[in-house]
Amino acid sequence: MAKTLSEWLASDVKKYQSKPVEWLSQYFFFRDPPRPMYADSSYFFSPADGVVLYQKTVPPDEPLVMIKGKPYTLRSAFRNEQFDQTCLVTGIFMTFYDVHVNRVPYTGRLSYRLLDPIDTFNHPMLELEHRILADLEIPNPPGLYLQYNERVLNRVDAFELGQSYYILQIADYDVDSITPFELRQNQPCHQGARFSQIRYGSQVDLAIPLSAEYDFVPLQESGVHVEAGIDPVVAVRKK
Repeated sequence: MAKTLSEWLASDVKKYQSKPVEWLSQYFFFRDPPRPMYADSSYFFSPADGVVLYQKTVPPDEPLVMIKGKPYTLRSAFRNEQFDQTCLVTGIFMTFYDVHVNRVPYTGRLSYRLLDPIDTFNHPMLELEHRILADLEIPNPPGLYLQYNERVLNRVDAFELGQSYYILQIADYDVDSITPFELRQNQPCHQGARFSQIRYGSQVDLAIPLSAEYDFVPLQESGVHVEAGIDPVVAVRKK
């Protein structure tokens, strides 16, 4: 279940912090532990293991965060200047100590699109990870990687809700790849099912457009550690 940052560090991270990077990379990072699959249409479950950076509702052209005086909006995140929906956005940073298998937050039909980096190379996320693990704080803004790094934009058509939602996977500087488990579009996907993996540090954002029929209620606060497919991050309430 969701833990405070200090609780997660004490229970899940401390015992591995003395291990060398080579051991972590070979024996720890690529683990994929079995997990229960919950089927509950009253919630969106977390798409990723990691630390919640933000959970806020924003119009498409207003900033999620400001990065060196430049607004980071849903339009810039999705690389789509025509995007016109106000969304509840949950940003989750995946540290080196997290399981990097991503899971479906809510049942639907999945399609995806790869968006290349704006710069020649991805920007690193290492400083953000150090701030979280060493200082127990969430920097604002998180870093330049939000604007520039390569990403995969997943759209899930949630038939029960009568709308789509989005899962944005953002790669780190030394990421090998963002790897969907099935390389086909418009595939059925079930809540809690594994759908992709991001190697090494990364971030996953869940963006849910607001609805005339449902209220989407945020459940987590900045600095809380959540687990993919286990912890609900948004409640769905009929209006």
